[in-house]
Amino acid sequence: MFSATFIFDTKQFDSDFHRLDALIAAAARESDGYLGEEAWHDPASGRISNVYYWDSEDGLRQLMVHPHHQEAKRRYSEWLGGYQVIIAQVLRSYGDGAVGHPTAALRPAA
Repeated sequence: MFSATFIFDTKQFDSDFHRLDALIAAAARESDGYLGEEAWHDPASGRISNVYYWDSEDGLRQLMVHPHHQEAKRRYSEWLGGYQVIIAQVLRSYGDGAVGHPTAALRPAA
């Protein structure tokens, strides 16, 4: 399993940002092996973190070369004050099962 975490500081969002953001989210959901996503927002700093999960690296690569993603990469400075992307291979996931999560497939059987 792979994850892509997109952490960014906001500037000013406009209708183009929201349009493109929705198109990228849809492209991620339609990519091969997409498992799910989650998002976090820190109201104090305005920082946002979006985490996407795939069962293999193939779907992640599909999103990286998608035309909407490429457009966002070209235009990011219009909307973002900075960003960091972290690509990771998820080795394990565990919990009590009360929280549904895209990585649940990695949890050992009880």
